Amino acid sequence: MAFKIAELVKKGIAGYEEHGPAIVAVLGDSVSHGCLSGNMHYDTVYHNRLRMMINTRYEDFPVCIINSAMSGATVWYALQHFERDCAPHHPDLCIVCFGLNDVNFELETYRTNLGTLFDKISGIGSECVFLTPNMLCTREAEIIPNENDRPYAGVCAGFQNSGRMDEFMDAARQVAKEHGVAVADCYAKWKELEKSGADITSLLANRVNHPTREMHEMFAEELYTTIFGEKYEIQ
Repeated sequence: MAFKIAELVKKGIAGYEEHGPAIVAVLGDSVSHGCLSGNMHYDTVYHNRLRMMINTRYEDFPVCIINSAMSGATVWYALQHFERDCAPHHPDLCIVCFGLNDVNFELETYRTNLGTLFDKISGIGSECVFLTPNMLCTREAEIIPNENDRPYAGVCAGFQNSGRMDEFMDAARQVAKEHGVAVADCYAKWKELEKSGADITSLLANRVNHPTREMHEMFAEELYTTIFGEKYEIQ
């Protein structure tokens, strides 16, 4: 799938003169908000890294990120705030990343709301890519940065180990396909890491559901590849 934003950015100054700066809106939960283990780290969040990748590779084209993600949010939250937080900015591209909180609720609600959100994004003339999130923890770690998270760690491990999170991601991929939305499938990469023997819980900064800084880099690289149709390389 060819993204118009990629074609514009590759034109450099000519693309900027034609269109103006590229605007990317991010809709998601605490991971997209920038949370690692209790504090916000906006410098290392995946979409900021994506912006820096684009600005490094195509330095003549300014890219603006509108981060409308919020900790604790579900797709329902994004729908309730869409007209305020996203639509007025007329984004060229929307990055959608939900599932970590939605898994606490009904699968059909997630499926329906995600389809509605994709329709809203299409309705304002924006392109869209769905970023599948990280895996949840697979065990209750001995040391958890915030002990208040310990009860939820057990819940998340149950969601992950029972296959519930897999079921939600399968549904999300299907909804994206039905709506013609490209998928940057990082969840699949996490599953591959698990199969290779990686300790998934150790790849989570809070040992529950927030990926480490290094894993945000993987998200950024996967998004770049999906949007530009090529791996990130400085030339």
